[in-house]
Amino acid sequence: MPPTRRSAEQRRDAGPPKTGPGEKDVLVGFLDYLRAAVIAKTRGVPEPRLRTPGVTSGTNLLGLVKHLTHVERHWLLGHSITDWQATFHPKPDESADDILLAYRETTARANEVIAACPDLATAGPRPGGRPGPAPSLRWTLTHLIEETGRHAGHADILRELIDGATGR
Repeated sequence: MPPTRRSAEQRRDAGPPKTGPGEKDVLVGFLDYLRAAVIAKTRGVPEPRLRTPGVTSGTNLLGLVKHLTHVERHWLLGHSITDWQATFHPKPDESADDILLAYRETTARANEVIAACPDLATAGPRPGGRPGPAPSLRWTLTHLIEETGRHAGHADILRELIDGATGR
């Protein structure tokens, strides 16, 4: 039987973001769009399901959000991360609300750092614990779009496995 096509409303789909004309506007617009897509995948899911691994690797929705929080802290706020694998695993005393709030607060602070940087070619904040010069803000934003986009795709699959919801 061929797959059933769902309407955009059933998929809760959203088109690409509308951005300003400048390069920074476009990059931040797409990064914010992906950040929002990750958060949207958690809406309406009971906390135990947010923590339940959906695939054999152990990946779960809440772990993806926690990991992306640490990614942003590292690349834009200069935090040093010593155990990247641990960033995928929420601790029992970390609630879903706390992890989601931490992500929102971190991305807001990250956007302040981005806004304060006058030129995308200049070095952004030096990622914690990394030797050598910091990459350009352009490189950092492109990397964050790639990383957040990859994990947004993982979140799409995990959410569909939970309750069949699809779309951005």
